[in-house]
Amino acid sequence: MKQGIRETTLGIQHLLAMYAGAVLVPLIVGGAIGLSAEQLTYLVAVDICLSGVATLMQLASNRFFGIGLPIVLGCTFTAVGPMIAISGEYGLSALYGSIILSGLFIVLISPFFSMLRKFFPPIVTGTVVTIIGLTLIPVAINNMAGGQGSADFGSAANVTLAFATLMIIILIYKFSTGFIRAISILLGLVAGTLMATAMGMVSFSNVREASMFHMLEPFYLGTPSIVWPAVITMCLVNIVSLVESTGVYYALSDITGKKITRKDLSRGYRAEGLAVMLGGFFNAFPYTAFSQNVGLVQMTGVKSRRVIVITGVMLIALGFLPKVAAITTIIPTSVLGGAMLAMFGMVATQGIKMLSKCMGESQENSLIVACSVGLGLGVSVVPDLFSALPQGVQILTSNGIVAGSFTAIVLNIVFNMLPSKVSVPAADQSTDLVKESAQEAS
Repeated sequence: MKQGIRETTLGIQHLLAMYAGAVLVPLIVGGAIGLSAEQLTYLVAVDICLSGVATLMQLASNRFFGIGLPIVLGCTFTAVGPMIAISGEYGLSALYGSIILSGLFIVLISPFFSMLRKFFPPIVTGTVVTIIGLTLIPVAINNMAGGQGSADFGSAANVTLAFATLMIIILIYKFSTGFIRAISILLGLVAGTLMATAMGMVSFSNVREASMFHMLEPFYLGTPSIVWPAVITMCLVNIVSLVESTGVYYALSDITGKKITRKDLSRGYRAEGLAVMLGGFFNAFPYTAFSQNVGLVQMTGVKSRRVIVITGVMLIALGFLPKVAAITTIIPTSVLGGAMLAMFGMVATQGIKMLSKCMGESQENSLIVACSVGLGLGVSVVPDLFSALPQGVQILTSNGIVAGSFTAIVLNIVFNMLPSKVSVPAADQSTDLVKESAQEAS
């Protein structure tokens, strides 16, 4: 009984950690393409439900799909811009047709994409995980200020709530052990929301207006159609998502101590492809592995897949119960931002931990990390760097995670895979420099 309560509480914590990111994509895209309030409500609900379905598919680990790691899936932010552009130029039917066919494309290429794992040694995957964490931190900072574009952005109330939430999480993590320490994020979110309620910053209107129950309907927003430029664009977007997911897979592999094989990667990619197809069928969006839950696994130390199964089941239930799902929307953005800072920071530190094992092997590895992280962060801060390139190419270059990951892969090939002179370990190079300096001094 106690074990069940404990796992359920941890499952709720994972749900709250990913919920804001999961609903943000349909809210942004739905608002940009002019959906009605009723359509937007459906879009958010079906997105939450299918996030749960996609998560359970990834956990399944059968012969055909599922990598079997404690992964939570949600809508990918990478697809936001392209989806808005496709909807504006070709319409919703073309968007959902492109999502379904791009998901099928991922299913078909999954065995071949998994064969590229030799291009993802620890120096590359550690770099990718570090970039993922660092490029997500600005999202947390914006949320701490109240959310980008909000009327009270950077207000004293928002900043106070954000740092109060973060401080509560830190204090709980410092002065508690066991189960209490494991749910420090959840307790911080609850405490921050209670503070916000006392300050009059919590609105319950979404809860009152939401319906109690509804069913999912295939092709609710439109019947899919095939427009090949849109299909090609979404295929590129989903390949980008696979690169991001690969970093998440290896981060969780390192945390859990479970070594992943080429077949594991293939099943993981195939699960994501099936989830994308399912999203298009029910008029939702593409799904990918969520990094914030990796940070939560790292912070709590709880690696059980049963906890994530509970999260997936709750997500599915919330998709059918809009009024219950709306309760989680009362958490202020600034409170979420305070918790996100800790979680995203933990993703970055997990990447640094992975890199610490191989950074000392050679100076070349240090240069790979330096250039890749630098470019990844640079593109995130200045996304217009490649604005003169064709739109199709910008899908790859305007995303800091992808730009940094691509740089790490190419530099690893140049320094560690192409024939060259034998690399001198970094430690030996330092020793040689010391000896040379000593000889010059004498």
